[in-house]
Amino acid sequence: MDTSPHTFTSLFEQLGLPAGDAQITAFIHDHSPLDPEVKLVEAAFWNPGQREFLIEALTEDSDWTEVVEHLDAILRR
Repeated sequence: MDTSPHTFTSLFEQLGLPAGDAQITAFIHDHSPLDPEVKLVEAAFWNPGQREFLIEALTEDSDWTEVVEHLDAILRR
């Protein structure tokens, strides 16, 4: 069982996205601000697998929930 803390780096790796600091910063810059009317999981930039992971993380209150919610907050700034 994986008990390591989940970070932005590990979230981006889990989503199959480039996970270096510069790539994460660029992703946030490119996709911010997220329209307040759009749920994070409904954003057009996710592929189906990424969307499914995010939905599961949020609906199942998984270990990933906190970092996914943090990403949501950052994308809305």
